[in-house]
Formats: sequence, C-alpha cells, structure tokens
Amino acid sequence: MVPDNAVVAVGGGLSSREPMALIRALLRRGVKGLTVVGSAHGVDIDLLCAGGAVSRCAESYVGFEQDFGLAPNYRRALESGAVEMQDNCCYTLVQQLRAAIQGLPFLPIRSLRGTSFPTLHPEYKRMICPFTGEELLLVPALAPDVALIHVQCGDARGNLAIQGPPVADILFAKASRLVLATVERIVPSATLREMRGAHVPYFYVAALAEAPLGAHPTACYPFYTYDRAHLALYHDAARQGPQAFAARYLDVFVTGAPRHADYLARIGGDATRARLASWRDGDEAWRNLYREAAPA
Repeated sequence: MVPDNAVVAVGGGLSSREPMALIRALLRRGVKGLTVVGSAHGVDIDLLCAGGAVSRCAESYVGFEQDFGLAPNYRRALESGAVEMQDNCCYTLVQQLRAAIQGLPFLPIRSLRGTSFPTLHPEYKRMICPFTGEELLLVPALAPDVALIHVQCGDARGNLAIQGPPVADILFAKASRLVLATVERIVPSATLREMRGAHVPYFYVAALAEAPLGAHPTACYPFYTYDRAHLALYHDAARQGPQAFAARYLDVFVTGAPRHADYLARIGGDATRARLASWRDGDEAWRNLYREAAPA
C-alpha cells in the first residue's frame, strides 16, 4: 500500500506516538525512494534513513532532543548526499495541509516575514493582498500519498481517538490520499463516544491494525512512556556507523523480527510493557525510567 517513491506523512512527533510498527514493516518490505514529511521527529526518520528507504526529507527537525542529541543515521544520510534535505517549518506544513484539505492550490502565511527561509523554497510565491496591500507569502497545497499514524484507540470501523496532543495527525489524515493506522487497542464504538468521540473519522482510514507498543520505543501516553534504555541502545549503535548499526539493530529488531509479535518478544514482551507503564505509579517511578541507561 506504500509504493516506492511515495510522499509519506509521518504522524506523531519527537519522542511521542511515532508510528514505529508501520515504519519497521516498510523497512522489511524494502520500500525505497520515499519523500517523508512531518513536523519534528526523531528515531522514526532516523531509522527510515538507516534502512535506505528515504530519498528526500522535508522536516522541521530530526533528532533526539536534549537527551541523546543529533540523529546519527539521518546526519550521515544528509552529509553523504543519500538523502536530500528540504528544511521545513511547522506552520508552513500546517498551511500546506490546510490548503489540500480545502481543495485550494495555496494558502497565505505571515510567519516567515523577516527571515531568509523563503530563499530555501523557490516554490513559495509572494503576492500583494488586494484588500490590505500587505505582502504575503503563498505556500502550495500538500497532499501526501500516504499518512502513517499510531494512536491510542480505534474501533473496528476505523474511527481513531487521540489522547493528548494530536501533533499534525488529524491534518495528515484529512489531507492524505491514503491513511494507514495502528492503535494500542481496538475498542467498541461506544468506548470512543465516552472518550469524546473520534478525532479521525473512519472514512479517512484505509487500513487499521491493533499493535500494542506500536509506537515503541517512543511514548504513547497513558499506556507507556518512551523507552530510554532502548533508545540508548539504538543511539549507541547508530553512532558506531552503518555496519555496526545494521548488525546491532537492523538485523535484530527489524529484519530479524519479521512480525510485530517477534519485535515485542525481542524487546522483552510483557515485562517491558509493565516497566514502561510504571510511570503511572508516581513521580519517583517516572524519574527512575528516565535514569535508565544515562549517556556517558
């Protein structure tokens, strides 16, 4: 359902609700030439670059924040020229998606005035507003071929409920031609109504699968926090170079785990799920999870 050379919108952001089960599935299929778009991301885009799936990346940020720093595989891919980087910013992405949703060729934006950012984007155009005389920047509509989303709950019809910040997921779902979603739990429709309804209605969703820990090693609150110990292992392997990363990570957790159930077994199964859910036991339990595998 995700062909080579597709434009793929990746849901979630930073260390939360990234669609990692779907990303591992793409890598196992050997998809190539993707253009990935998103807001601010981390291990998801870094892993796609390591697996050779990406040819172009349009993101506002890719990294591991203050905890582990730069994204090693992503950085190598850009420096080598294997991946073309298109610097983006969050609000231009929002307006581009809104234009696609509304069936418009473009929308105006003010937030880049006074910056050199437009010089990086020759596709942006300027116009004088016929009503105010103000100069505005126009950003073109963006309708991704596929959106990959992981959320907390969905029902059998494909309705999706997001707990916590939606990031750009709702916009991605509405603007994209195809939406593939995983959820922590498939629940009765009545349960979604009790959760204040669906944020993404079923008619946007082409396929839905239940994938517990489907965002791992990123967080999916309230089910689990992000797995700092696993990310430390990932980042250390990535820093050692492509061959070490392939041997220590890709061969173990991606190609070496052909099904999601195999991946769950590799990361520790129910014991890991319980450990990452322990953040709910109080402040000290939450802090202990973030003390794991502290960087040297």
